[in-house]
Amino acid sequence: MALTTALFAGLSGLNAHSAKLDVIGNNVANVNTVAFKSSRMLFESLFSQNLGFGTSPSEIRGGVNPKQVGNGVAIAAIQRDFSASGFTGTGDLRDMAIDGSGFFLVQRAGVNFYTRAGTFRQDSDDNLATATGEKLLGYAVDEEFNIMTGELVPINIPVGKQTIAEATRNIALVGNLNKDGDLPTQGSVIDLLGTATAGFSTVGGGFISSTTLLTSVEDPDLPGSGTAAFVAGQSINFKGSNGASRGGTDLPDATFDITATSTVQDYMDFLSSSIGIQTTGTANPDGNTPGITVDALTGIIRIVSNVGSVNDLVIAPGDMELIDTDGSTSLGAPFVTDKVAAADGESVRTTIVGYDSLGAEVTANISMVLDSTPDTGPVWRYFIDSEDDMSPGFALSTGTMQFDNNGQPDPDSSEITLTMDRTDTGADPLLSWTIQLLSDKGNTTSLAAAPSSMIGLTIDGLPPGTLESFAAGEDGVIFGRFSNGAVKTMGQVVLANFTNPAGLIDEGGNLFTTGPNSGPASIAPPGVLGLGALVSGALEQSNVDLGEEFTNMILTSTGYSASSRVIRTADELMQQLLVLGR
Repeated sequence: MALTTALFAGLSGLNAHSAKLDVIGNNVANVNTVAFKSSRMLFESLFSQNLGFGTSPSEIRGGVNPKQVGNGVAIAAIQRDFSASGFTGTGDLRDMAIDGSGFFLVQRAGVNFYTRAGTFRQDSDDNLATATGEKLLGYAVDEEFNIMTGELVPINIPVGKQTIAEATRNIALVGNLNKDGDLPTQGSVIDLLGTATAGFSTVGGGFISSTTLLTSVEDPDLPGSGTAAFVAGQSINFKGSNGASRGGTDLPDATFDITATSTVQDYMDFLSSSIGIQTTGTANPDGNTPGITVDALTGIIRIVSNVGSVNDLVIAPGDMELIDTDGSTSLGAPFVTDKVAAADGESVRTTIVGYDSLGAEVTANISMVLDSTPDTGPVWRYFIDSEDDMSPGFALSTGTMQFDNNGQPDPDSSEITLTMDRTDTGADPLLSWTIQLLSDKGNTTSLAAAPSSMIGLTIDGLPPGTLESFAAGEDGVIFGRFSNGAVKTMGQVVLANFTNPAGLIDEGGNLFTTGPNSGPASIAPPGVLGLGALVSGALEQSNVDLGEEFTNMILTSTGYSASSRVIRTADELMQQLLVLGR
């Protein structure tokens, strides 16, 4: 019956337009949903009744078109629009948006999902996760903060929990060493005597030598009595904190324990180490060799320092104190000091600060002393010492640095390699520094400019610092900022792309899964393989166009009304037909 066809055609129109209104309503409802992608519905006509297939033209008659009556409308497709939308800046660097193609890869209960909504926050385990708990996947880093590509794992950012430190490797020296300064003529010369006029004698008679036992040294206050000046179990405190200094800087405190086998040479070695006298391999300009010796003809112990005003020694009698065997009773000053000469020569000292592998602060003093001014350019001698070196004594290294005729460091001798002993500190036992006179931080020159000045700049190395914040770059690499100023790679976000994104299946919650017509996911970092760039601190807006949706709503309403009118008209005609049968 023809009217029945009209009824069902109208009904199909009602159903199709009702479904389209559902799509429009969903679009409008999600106008403020982060990264929402709108959909559109497409109609198609249903199969037609063929009343005639038509005929082809002939010589006497033209062709006739088919005679077909349609049976209504059906839903041809519901297409999702994955076109880009604008961004909203949030100021929260944990928020991320994709500028271009791609999806974030997230995981829940071992199942992968894909989303454009980058509203990530940390969970209680410090994993970045969506608002509904799916973990963001990407590449992790190794212990050296290098990205480990290949395996996808939840991105973990332990803010407030991860603490790092880094050993110093490079230090730059910056400044100018005055080449017109006075060349050194001597080091400090200080004599240690038993009395104001005489050296030390032995208990058996005669003056002491380097091999004399300390317990065989006669008390200078009781000459000829055979009374020893020192007894096994006593100790001699060298008190830098009392005023013993080198170049105006206090020397470190040290203690020498006297045993039955302790010799004068043992004490001289201890004293040389405590003062920081360094062996240069040559004598000072005045002929004295740096070090401590004893004159077997006078019993006088002589201290000769290195040259340069920064190496000038000040040692008073009270700076060396004899402590009795009970460890607390002071027996006074065992030596009388007589300063014969003061160290001279153009020089400068600076303190450089670095860190060991545990982030502990390590300091060293570096002194530069003008050595000579040959035609090839000024030559300076360096002396380096450190109280933080765990080996006996604190003198570390000495050597010479050559400058050219323009006052620039010779590239072949512009670096000083320094190794410090950090045994028993828990850190890496060997701490190696490269001290650079030529660096991107500046240079050390030797020009005719007074006074000499020099500072040490730490190029690398870090004290302990805790992760404070993080942000992702355009390439998805996440950088973490630590409280010590370090910036380290914490991981990398990856994106997924599909041959046909419209083929993805909407799982709700801004999540998609692969569908039969989407193709498999292609995983890569942002910016490669056609993937978009990552924008940190922003969220993608919904791409719903309200103007278009309202227009479609009007058209859909009109179509629905028209379809209902078809049904009403068919019903009226059927009523007329029924009237004829009465």
